[in-house]
Amino acid sequence: MYRALIVMAKEPSVGRTKTRLSPPLSGQEATELYRCLLLDTLELMKRVEEVQPIIAYLPPDAEPFFRRLAPPGFDFVPQVGADLGERLDNVLTHCLQSGYRQAVVMDSDSPTLPVTCLRQALRELDDPAVDGVLGPCDDGGYYLIGLKSPCPALFRGIVMSTATVVAETLERARQQGQRVACLPGWYDVDTSEDLARLVEELRSQPDHPAQHTRAFLSEAMGCF
Repeated sequence: MYRALIVMAKEPSVGRTKTRLSPPLSGQEATELYRCLLLDTLELMKRVEEVQPIIAYLPPDAEPFFRRLAPPGFDFVPQVGADLGERLDNVLTHCLQSGYRQAVVMDSDSPTLPVTCLRQALRELDDPAVDGVLGPCDDGGYYLIGLKSPCPALFRGIVMSTATVVAETLERARQQGQRVACLPGWYDVDTSEDLARLVEELRSQPDHPAQHTRAFLSEAMGCF
């Protein structure tokens, strides 16, 4: 297996996960929603062929929690670094220096991301003319980034969770001579507006695979 598909994940904890969703949700509800987003993300990853799925976890002692949560077949690595940019760089570098020829890292809060986007990311990296791949979010960040060789400049010193992350990353790539393919845009669930969009998407697609998230929204918010 020469491809690593990695999810950046935190152990759900009240006051530390999905705090921007309180309100409209309580702290406990926001935490449970994140657990459901994560579960659906793990199931999404399992639908991708010929990859090694990996959970990059926080905090450092959270591996037992994720071993209980994850489906069979996952590997586990701790996130290491002072900020998200460092942690992304470290996990990708770790995988690429551990024998994987491609490494794709994704977020854990885009449960309705089409699996075709993940498959397309891997196809793009198969192209010898492509060095990296990026999946932009509507808020200016990205839901996915993948590389074939380490490139710390794409992560170090960039302030994450801002509206300019994709633009800055692509400019850094240009400066480094990295050829980056862009995937279709998508969204992650951080704010009440994102949550409303998620509800509408699941309402319009009753057979969508994100069933953990749907069950939570149905029970906690009476959405369906």
